[in-house]
Amino acid sequence: MKFSELSLSEKLLKAIEAAGYSEATPIQEKAIPAALEGRDVLGIAQTGTGKTGAFVLPMIARLEQGRARARMPRSLILAPTRELAAQVSENFETLGANHKLSMALLIGGVSFDKQAAIIDRGADVLIATPGRLLDHMQRGKLMLNAIDILVIDEADRMLDMGFIPDIEKIIKMLPFTRQTLFFSATMPPVIQKLVRDFLHNPERVEVAQQSTTAKTITQKFQSIRSKTPADKRDVLRGLLKTEEVRNAIIFCNRKRDVGILQRSLEKHGFNAGALHGDMDQHSRMKTLAAFKNDEIKLLCASDVAARGLDIPNVSHVFNFDIPRHAEDYVHRIGRTGRAGKKGHAISLITSADKEDLKAIFDLCKIENPTWIDGEPEASDDRKTGERKRRSRNSKTRNKDAAPRDQSQTASPETGPQPTQDNTRKQSENDNASELPAKTISKEKEAPKSQSPAPAKPERKPHPTPNRGRNKGRKGSGEVIGMGDHVPAFMTKSVKSIR
Repeated sequence: MKFSELSLSEKLLKAIEAAGYSEATPIQEKAIPAALEGRDVLGIAQTGTGKTGAFVLPMIARLEQGRARARMPRSLILAPTRELAAQVSENFETLGANHKLSMALLIGGVSFDKQAAIIDRGADVLIATPGRLLDHMQRGKLMLNAIDILVIDEADRMLDMGFIPDIEKIIKMLPFTRQTLFFSATMPPVIQKLVRDFLHNPERVEVAQQSTTAKTITQKFQSIRSKTPADKRDVLRGLLKTEEVRNAIIFCNRKRDVGILQRSLEKHGFNAGALHGDMDQHSRMKTLAAFKNDEIKLLCASDVAARGLDIPNVSHVFNFDIPRHAEDYVHRIGRTGRAGKKGHAISLITSADKEDLKAIFDLCKIENPTWIDGEPEASDDRKTGERKRRSRNSKTRNKDAAPRDQSQTASPETGPQPTQDNTRKQSENDNASELPAKTISKEKEAPKSQSPAPAKPERKPHPTPNRGRNKGRKGSGEVIGMGDHVPAFMTKSVKSIR
């Protein structure tokens, strides 16, 4: 469907045409009409489907009339990360080029005073991360009682980052009559509860099955026998040379590994940059801009770049580490294959990743995965485990099969055979039978005639040396206090002063 069929104004249509867009995506086609009517919208779609335009366009259309007052914005967009909030602000500036709407971007890493100055002048659109928004509210620089439109973008990412309590606190400060546009790629139970509590009869817009990957992405998996990071980096460099990689985002689970991988790639002649949450905002934005402008070919990143970032023409995504949550895999590989273009996703798999990989296969319903160098030797592992189990079972059976009375061992030809202990006892009995009967009787009677053994003299305990712990105990015969060695000055009488 063309944008001209969505009841948008001429100013918006000219801005859309200038931005190079011609037809609306499925999420935009279904969400924009409901949002223009003022209804709450629940949008469920995978990344790269145009969710940002689905709420920016109707927001601009509804804000054409009216004017913002100081410290009282008219609309609010909440985003989980600084990068996503900055990207939304860029889209707002592009699509709202023909409108005189003011915007304020509240994210970390930027001076409070500059942001407060923009809010004081009045902002039609406020784009913020939850933490920085609450900071301004606690300083008394911001009021939310004039919000007409609320947008929550990447709600499931908010959940992963622990922002749900902040979201609930912010929503309770907004007017009850607001319009809410709620977008998420997945719908876990906590997000469903949030929808039930804060959305009123929403229009549900779902353009793709939840937690599915785009069909334009070719997914491959590379098995690695060794678990050492050095071997994984070696395999990654080989893939970067053999695959037709124009540019790529390489994801690591830990921020520390991002820097190590980036330095390793640069050492081997690759043009690489790093992006993670510990970097200051200026460095993060500079790195993203360099990657978008093809100044950096390889971007080593943490999950801070996994959601919402619209970086066009990314040819490959590499999972240097398998994500801990299967949903993050969907968002990671969603950085490629966007807007109908073909993309490639390659994941490096070690033996320690089997459980996480199984969760990804179950979530994305991958039945026949493509392995670059063949499937890992899971069958050999099963055989090794089976051999170990058989060995343990055989030992258990042998232990159970052993006779409880081990005094005799059976032989198929001669019957029960005497053991070593029984043989010794038998020889003693034979020798005893050769002695005269009288001798035996005397030996038996001898213990009765013997006198009882004399009792051993009782030992007197040695005096315990005084080592400080028992010093001063009464009845122990030890010196109490100072004994006879009392200093002379302590024996003198002292006159009391009253």
